[in-house]
Amino acid sequence: MSFINDIKTAYNKATIAEKFIYANVAVFFAALFLKNFFINWITLKSSFSIFGTQPWTILTYGFSHTSFSHAFFNLIFLYYIGNLFLNFFSKKQFINYYILGVVTGGIAFLLLNTGGYLIGASAGIMAILVGLATKIPTYEIRLNLIGGIKIWIIALVYIIISIAGLDGLNSGGNIAHLGGALIGFIYTKQLEKGMDIGKWIENIIGFFTNLFKQKKQSPLRTVHKKANIKRKPTHKESTEKQGEINKILDKISKSGYESLNKEEKDFLFKSGNRN
Repeated sequence: MSFINDIKTAYNKATIAEKFIYANVAVFFAALFLKNFFINWITLKSSFSIFGTQPWTILTYGFSHTSFSHAFFNLIFLYYIGNLFLNFFSKKQFINYYILGVVTGGIAFLLLNTGGYLIGASAGIMAILVGLATKIPTYEIRLNLIGGIKIWIIALVYIIISIAGLDGLNSGGNIAHLGGALIGFIYTKQLEKGMDIGKWIENIIGFFTNLFKQKKQSPLRTVHKKANIKRKPTHKESTEKQGEINKILDKISKSGYESLNKEEKDFLFKSGNRN
C-alpha cells in the first residue's frame, strides 16, 4: 500500500506534462495485457467508415503505445520538452496543444489513408515542440557531447525526418507528426495575435469538471442546509410566548426572582438561550 501511496503523492506533485506521462505509462501497461482490445478499440484506423463507428479513437490513440521503445523515447522527450514548454505557456495551454496535435495528426492520417492503424503520442508532442520553437526559436538546449543547440533546429530536424519518412513503412505516423507540427505552429502564431484557438478544449474540460464537482457536492450541500434550517415561530406563538415572559417579569419585579417556581425559572432560562 505504501508503494501505491508513493505513486499517488508523486502524481499529485507532478506537472501537467508529467501527469500526461503517467497516463501514457498506465495505458501502456494495460495494453500489455489487453493488446487485441487496444488495437481494435483504441487505435485510429485509416478508414473514415471505421472512424464513423469509433470516433473516440481520434483522441485515444494519442495516449497509447504497444511498443516499449516507442513509449520510452516519446515519453522521455515529452518530459524534457513538456516541462520546458510550461515555462512559457500555461498548464491549460499544454493540454490544448497536446490534444489539438493529436486530433490534427489523426485527421491528417485519415486523409492520407495509408492503411493500418495509428498509435502513439508523437503528434501531440510535435505540436508542443513546434509551438514552443515558434515562440522561442533561439532558445538553446544543452545536449551532452553536442553542446548548445537552438530549439528551432531540433524542431526542423524532426520535421525533415517526418517528411523523408512519408515514402517509408511508417508514412501514416509521419503524416501525423507533420499534422501535429502544423497545428503547433499555427496555434502559437494565433496566440501572438491574441487569439486562443484551443480555448474550446479548455471550455469543454471545464464544463465536465464543474459538472462532476456539482454532482459530487450537491448531496453534502443539501444535508448542510437542512441541518441549519430553523423553523420560525408563528405570530401567535411569538405573542403567547412574550405574554408569558411579561407575566414572569412582573412577578419578579413585585416579589423577586426567588418567588418563581421551577417551571417559571426553566421557561425563562430557555427563552433567554433561544434569543
